[in-house]
Amino acid sequence: MGIDIKRQYIINDGRTIGVVLDIETFERIEELLEGYRLARYMEETEEEESLSLNEARQR
Repeated sequence: MGIDIKRQYIINDGRTIGVVLDIETFERIEELLEGYRLARYMEETEEEESLSLNEARQR
C-alpha cells in the first residue's frame, strides 16, 4: 500500500527546514493516521470487560 506524496521542500541557508503538502495528500495522511489510532485503541480495549447498558449507567 503506497501513497503518492507530492511535496515541496522549504530550504533556508541550504538546510531543509520544512515541507509543503497539497491538501489532498495531507487529508489522506490524516485519514490513515486516524484509522491507525482507531485500530490501536480497539486492540488495546479488546480484552476489557463488556458492560450492559444498565451496568454502564450504574457505573
